[in-house]
Amino acid sequence: MNFLERMKNEILIADGAMGTLLYSYGKDTCNEQLNLSHPEQILHIHKAYLAAGADVIQTNTYAANYLKLSRYGLEDSVKEINSAAVKLAKQAAKVSGYVLGSMGGNRGIKPQSISLEEIKRSFREQLYCLLLENVDGLLLETYYDLEELETVLTIARKETNLPIIAQVSIQETGFLQDRTPVAEALNRLEGIGADIVGLNCRLGPHHMLMALEQIPIPKKAFLSAYPNAGLPAYIDGVIQYESEAEYFRKSAQAFREQGVRLLGGCCGTTPEHIRAFASELKGAVPVQEKTIAIKEKKIIIEAKKIEREYPPLQELVKKRPSVIVELDAPKKLDTTKFFAGVNALKTSGIDALTIADNSLASPRICNSALGYLAKTQYNMRPLIHLTCRDRNIIGLQSHLLGLHTLGLNDLLAITGDPARVGDFPGASSVYDVSSFELIQMIKMLNEGQSYSGKELGQKTAFSVAAAFNPNVRQIDKAVNRLEKKISCGADYFITQPVYSEEKIRSVYEETKHLDTPIYIGLMPLTSSKNAEFLHNEVPGIKIDDSIRESLAALKDNPLKAAQEGIRITKSLIDTAAELFNGIYLITPFMRFEMSVELSEYAHKKTAERVRRNHRVESINQRTNQ
Repeated sequence: MNFLERMKNEILIADGAMGTLLYSYGKDTCNEQLNLSHPEQILHIHKAYLAAGADVIQTNTYAANYLKLSRYGLEDSVKEINSAAVKLAKQAAKVSGYVLGSMGGNRGIKPQSISLEEIKRSFREQLYCLLLENVDGLLLETYYDLEELETVLTIARKETNLPIIAQVSIQETGFLQDRTPVAEALNRLEGIGADIVGLNCRLGPHHMLMALEQIPIPKKAFLSAYPNAGLPAYIDGVIQYESEAEYFRKSAQAFREQGVRLLGGCCGTTPEHIRAFASELKGAVPVQEKTIAIKEKKIIIEAKKIEREYPPLQELVKKRPSVIVELDAPKKLDTTKFFAGVNALKTSGIDALTIADNSLASPRICNSALGYLAKTQYNMRPLIHLTCRDRNIIGLQSHLLGLHTLGLNDLLAITGDPARVGDFPGASSVYDVSSFELIQMIKMLNEGQSYSGKELGQKTAFSVAAAFNPNVRQIDKAVNRLEKKISCGADYFITQPVYSEEKIRSVYEETKHLDTPIYIGLMPLTSSKNAEFLHNEVPGIKIDDSIRESLAALKDNPLKAAQEGIRITKSLIDTAAELFNGIYLITPFMRFEMSVELSEYAHKKTAERVRRNHRVESINQRTNQ
C-alpha cells in the first residue's frame, strides 16, 4: 500500500532535519556531497529517524541540483549525488518506510535572481535522476517563491504519477512573500496536481499552527507540516536550536486538530523531536473537518505624506522646469562649509538638494542625518541617495523605515560603487539586492508591505528616482535597462554627467517615447587633471576630446580652467534646457559657488524657453481663431 492510501485513515510521521545533524558533526560544507564521501553518516541519520518512528524519510538531495551544486564546483555530479542519495535512503528503509526524493527551492527573498529557464533546466535534470532510482514520491520543499513552485510542480506532474508533496515557506503567518494568502497558494498547488500540500521551514510550531488556522482542509489533497525547532541562536560561533523535544510532543495534537496528516520536522529538528511527534500521533485518527479561524482585517493607516509639503519631483518636473543640485557629504566632521552651500543653493532657488551615499565607496557623514538637518533647519528639500553596497536586506529596510520616519521621502536608488574602489578596499560589498530590486523594495513599502511580505501597518510615501547612464556605446541597451527600471517602479531618472551636446540630443531622441521624466546630469570640470581623472578612471563618465584639449591648454592657469569649466557647462545647459525640464547639477569638490552660478543660469535658460513656448502657443491660438 502506498503512503497516500495509508493517509486516508492515518497520520504519518515524516523525518526531521538532515543538514542540522550534519552541521553538528562539523560537516559545514556541501551536505549533498556527503552521500559520496561519507555515506555511512547519511545512512546512520536515516536509520535514526526510522527508529524514532518516522514512516517517511527524504533523500539527502535538497540542494543536489545544478544551480546549487555549482557553488561548490560539483555541477557535473548531479546524477552521481542523487543516485547515491536514493540508494542510501532505500537501504535504510528496506524493512519499513517510504522514500521521498527531496527537491528544494532555489529562489529566496530575491525572486528574480534566478530565471525560470535556469530553474526548469536544473529541476528537470535532478527530477530524472530521482525518478530513475524509483523513489516512492517527490518532496518539493522550502519554496518561498510561488511562481517557482508552480513551475516545477507542473513539470513534475507531467513526468510522473508518483505522489508529490508541495510545500511553501512563509515569513508571515498568513501570506507568502508576494502577499498571496497561504490558503490560496495551497489551493493553487492542489489544482496543479499536488497530492499533499503544506508548510515547512522558517516557522516553529507556534507560528506554523497560527498559519494553519487560516488553511482549510484540502478537498482532494492532504495537508502537511514540517516546522522548525523554533528560532536558532548563534553561540560561540555555532548556530544552535534549543527547542526541546517535549515542546514538540505537546504541540502534536494541535497539528492533528488543524488537519495535518503528514507531520515532520525541518531546521533544528532531530530524531528526538520526531520521536515526540510519533509518541503522540501513532494510531491517531485524522481530523476530517475543522473550523477556520477568522482573522481580523488589518487596517493600513495612510502615512502623512511629504507631498503635502512638497509635490513629488516626478510630478513637479513634468509641469515645469526643475533644477536639483548634488552636494557631497563631508568626509570630516566639520559641516560648516556643507551647510553654507545648502544655504547658498537654497537662495539660488533649486528644487532639491541631492546627497550621495558614500560616493566612490568612501565613508562620509551619513546623508540621511545631513538631509534631515537641511530640511528642518534650512527648509531645503533633500533627495537622499541609497546604495545596495553597504547594507544587507535587513539594513536596507530598516534604513528606509527610518527615512520615512524622518520625513525624507525623496530617494535615488542605485547599486553603488564597489567597496574595493574606496578608502577601505578590504571592506565587503553587500549587494543583497540590485538597484532593480531596491526599487521594488521601496515600492512594496509604499504599499504597506515589507520586502518579505509582512504588513507594516502604514504605507510609506517614497518618490523613487533611478540612475541612467547614457555614456555607453549602444544607448539603446541603456534605454532597455531604463525601461526595466520603470517596470520595477522608478518614478523618474537622473543621468550620469554628460559632456556632449550630441549626447544630450541622443538621450532625448532615444527616450522621447517615455512618459517618465529625466534630469540631465551636468558636472562642471575644474581642471585638466579633473577631466582626465573622470574620463579615464570613473565608471560611467566619458568626456569629449575637444573638452579635454581645451582644458589641457589651461593646465597652468587654475582660475581660467575653472572658468572654462563653467563656460562648457553653460553651453551644455543651453542644449539640455531646450529638450528637458530637469537639470541635475553635480557640485565638484564642494565648490558650491559654481553650482550656484550654474543653477541661476539654468533657471534663466529654462524660463526663456517657457516664455518662448507661451508666445508660440498664444500666436497659434490667435491664428486658429
